[in-house]
Order: sequence, then structure tokens, then C-alpha cells
Amino acid sequence: MTLAPGDIALIPCGFAMAIPHGFEGSVRPRSGLATKHGIGMPNAPGTVDSDYRGEMKVPLINLGRQPFTVEHGMRVAQMVIAPVARATVTEVAELDSTVRGHGGFGSTGKG
Repeated sequence: MTLAPGDIALIPCGFAMAIPHGFEGSVRPRSGLATKHGIGMPNAPGTVDSDYRGEMKVPLINLGRQPFTVEHGMRVAQMVIAPVARATVTEVAELDSTVRGHGGFGSTGKG
């Protein structure tokens, strides 16, 4: 499959897998493809839930200036299997205060 500059395509990986309950797969782009060819993942990192049973597929985007051909057997992404923390959400009338407070992006004063 060839991705023209700006194209997004779902790349089939040719296998399925079962991730154990309580874990998730975090699919990440490969730095070599990104730096050499401008190939990334538009949803990076992607999450594969433990109840997914379909074929593994990876969405790729060509942010480079040249067409890029994905060949059979090419490593286009990597996955980290990690435990998932389950949180209990509690509605409150007011939040506790922090040093950062209501500041948005860049409000910590560091880079």
C-alpha cells in the first residue's frame, strides 16, 4: 500500500490477539519512520482494549513530502502492554486547590 503525502490509511497487520483483562495495548509510532519518512499515527498513541478480538490494524499518516510504500512484513508501529488502573469517579461541589490552579497549557512556567 502506498501513502501519498497527506494520506491516512488503516494498515492491516495480518494477526489478531487477546489482551488479558485488566491490561491494554498502547500502539505507538516508530521513531525511525517518523524521522526518515514523516510517517506517524494520527491517533498516537492508539489504545487496544482487552475485549477487542478483530484483526490488528494501524492507522498511518504520511506527513512527509514523498509517497511512502508500506511493504509486507514491515514494522510500522510498536505496542506496549500495560495494566489499566480503574478509577472510581465521585462528583463533588468543589475541587481542592493546587499551585497550578486554573492555568492551562504552559501555565507551569516550564518550557
